[in-house]
Amino acid sequence: MPSLLCYFNEKWGMDIELSKEINESFKQSSQARTKLPTGIELSVHVLTMGYWPTYPPMDVRLPHELNVYQDIFKEFYLSKYSGRRLMWQNSLGHCVLKAEYPKGKKELAVSLFQTVVLMLFNDAENLSFQDIKEATGIEDKELRRTLQSLACGKVRVLQKIPKGRDVEDDDTFVFNDQFTAPLYRIKVNAIQMKETVEENTSTTERVFQDRQYQVDAAIVRIMKTRKVLSHTLLITELFQQLKFPIKPADLKKRIESLIDREYLERDKNNPQIYNYLA
Repeated sequence: MPSLLCYFNEKWGMDIELSKEINESFKQSSQARTKLPTGIELSVHVLTMGYWPTYPPMDVRLPHELNVYQDIFKEFYLSKYSGRRLMWQNSLGHCVLKAEYPKGKKELAVSLFQTVVLMLFNDAENLSFQDIKEATGIEDKELRRTLQSLACGKVRVLQKIPKGRDVEDDDTFVFNDQFTAPLYRIKVNAIQMKETVEENTSTTERVFQDRQYQVDAAIVRIMKTRKVLSHTLLITELFQQLKFPIKPADLKKRIESLIDREYLERDKNNPQIYNYLA
C-alpha cells in the first residue's frame, strides 16, 4: 500500500486532519470508484508548503499504476480546490510490498525508491547498476544509497555481485529468492548517508529559511501587543516564545527585515527601541 506525500500552496491550517478528510473524500469520489487501477491501495498526505520542512524534489520513474493513481488524485484534488498546485514529494513516500518466496510470502515495508527498484525484478532476473539507473531515473547518489539498503544492509532482499559494502558502476543485482526472516512483515531500513560540511551547512541554512516566517510572526505578535519595546526585551521574549534554537544575529536580521517592510520602526530618539506600526 503506497503512501505518497505532496504539498500545496495555501495558508497553514489543520493540515493533518484536513489531509485525512481529503483522503476519505477521495475514496468516495467517482474518480476513485471508476478509474483507479486494481490491486493497490494508496494514501496521499497533503501538507501545506511553507510550514513544514522543505525537501529538494527528486525525480523517479514510477511504475505505470502509481502514475495513474497520482494523475487521478490530482484530477480529483484540483476539481475540489481550484487554484492550488500539487508538488509530489516522491522521496518521502513509503510502501508495503507483497513478495512471494519459495519458502513463503512476506510483506516488505520499504521506501518509494526501494519499491521502484524492487519492482524492476518482476520482469528481470538480474540487472546491472546502469540498467537500474536508466530504468528508475533516480539520481546517482540516492540510487547507490537505495541499492545499499536492499543488498548490503541487515535485510538483503537483493544480492550484489560482486559482494561488498559499496555500490560500484559495474555491479550487478539479483533478486534474493532464498531470503528468509522469522517475521511476516519486514522493514527494510534506509542507509543514512553522512553529510559533508558543505551539505550540513546547506541543510542548516534551509531549515532557517523554513523558520523565518515563524520568527517574523513572533516578532509582529509581540510588538502588536506591546506597541513599544527595547531591543533587549524583544530578543528576550523571542527566546521565550520560539521553540527552536536561534542566534541573536539571526533575530536581528529578521527585525531589520520587518523594519524594511514597515512593520516596525526605530524610535526617533532611541534607536534601541522599536515601535509597532499598525
